[in-house]
Amino acid sequence: MSTIDEKRVHAANTDPVALFVATDVGLVRVSVAGERVGEIGLLDRRSARDVATTGETIAVATDEDVLVGEDLDETGFGPATAVGFSDDLFAAAPDGTVARRTDDEWLDCGQLEGIRAIDDDLIAAEDGVYRLADDELSYSGLDDVHDVTGGTPRAATASGLYRLGNGWVNELDGGFEMVAGGPSGVAHAVTETAFYAFDGEWTRVDGVGRRVVDVARGVYAVSADGTLLTATDDGWREHPLGTPGAHAVVARPDRKPV
Repeated sequence: MSTIDEKRVHAANTDPVALFVATDVGLVRVSVAGERVGEIGLLDRRSARDVATTGETIAVATDEDVLVGEDLDETGFGPATAVGFSDDLFAAAPDGTVARRTDDEWLDCGQLEGIRAIDDDLIAAEDGVYRLADDELSYSGLDDVHDVTGGTPRAATASGLYRLGNGWVNELDGGFEMVAGGPSGVAHAVTETAFYAFDGEWTRVDGVGRRVVDVARGVYAVSADGTLLTATDDGWREHPLGTPGAHAVVARPDRKPV
């Protein structure tokens, strides 16, 4: 691992967490504990477009291949724009091909135009939300979808933020670019000019002047310019990563705390 020379002391009595950030310069690993940021390291130098995790497993969509596991092993998928986990690992190629990985093999599930995100069994695409089921893609509604999140399914679209209930229910109006779920029903969403948080109701978050592109665990966010933001009692604290062009962030327990 090539290491960016930046270390800080962890907060006491706080379980460490490893964050993995997909950026234009590669996959970045950040050790955090509560509000404190520890070591920041560049794990892989291939341009990363997306990152996903399930349990202990990491998957990364890069311009060359989909990488998986602790050693970021190549899978033979080829260039990828999005990855996500349902029961298995799914990935999307630049031409819109979606495939599922099982028994170390990729099985073709179909093709869509303008895939923008994968989360759980949902796909965000130019012409709507799709579900992955039985190795097939089924249309689930909406249009011009920029992002989706599972758990409590939500979709960020050009016309508003929607939650899946008895059909898709509009929660907020506006051009939404990102939505992310969190523990205990917490969620976040972003338009071009605003950052919103949900904890029983949606409220606008003030004091965040950067364009947030993803949120992990409801308390760690990353902005497009490569700034990590950690939630505190007084708002969101900024930590420059030194890696511009960030696209996604995931979190898991840190087995190698600093």
